[in-house]
Amino acid sequence: MEARVKNFRRGRNTKYDKQIIVETDEINEKDEAKEHVGKKAVYTTESGKKIIGKVTSPHGNSGALRLRFRKGLPGQIIGSKIEIKE
Repeated sequence: MEARVKNFRRGRNTKYDKQIIVETDEINEKDEAKEHVGKKAVYTTESGKKIIGKVTSPHGNSGALRLRFRKGLPGQIIGSKIEIKE
């Protein structure tokens, strides 16, 4: 399943570089998003390097997912695609 990066997880004064919020066309509700918790997420850079993360929780009521990666991700990731493994 493919997902689009919406933004980093953030508060008013802080930005969490290792956590991002993604949206998919297939998930529309919070209950559907809960089923994907624990699955792996893979971001492939332009050079072909793969950065592996994990779905940690749903975000909000419209079916967005929160992903966590081990390394911080660049700001250019916003708007790009991430693959979530089934």
